[in-house]
Amino acid sequence: MTESLPADVADVLAAVLNGDTPVHIALQRRVAHLSVRARCPCGCGTVSFELDTSKADPAPTGSSTVVAAEAQLVTEAGECPGEVLVFTQGGYLSWLEVCSWSDDVGVTLPAARRWLQTHS
Repeated sequence: MTESLPADVADVLAAVLNGDTPVHIALQRRVAHLSVRARCPCGCGTVSFELDTSKADPAPTGSSTVVAAEAQLVTEAGECPGEVLVFTQGGYLSWLEVCSWSDDVGVTLPAARRWLQTHS
């Protein structure tokens, strides 16, 4: 089931895609056409996207699957417990992955959102 792009996902995407490279600019323009196709059931916050490709041309990322943008997460204590990766397939936003590097700090989409807003 597809749902509209929720604010938490939109905020994290905006923070990770914040940049002035041609790829970042192209992907920023496509966020308005995204919707959520699925969320990871474990609660980490990883999201798969659906995009109406008739409304947007592909970004200049190439035809394969690539990490088009990434951001390390930094806690209030200065620890780096994980990162957020934005993947494209064929130049289209495909999924946002919330990665944890440790079992000591819970890395979730709400935590990533907070940490990215704190350090941007």
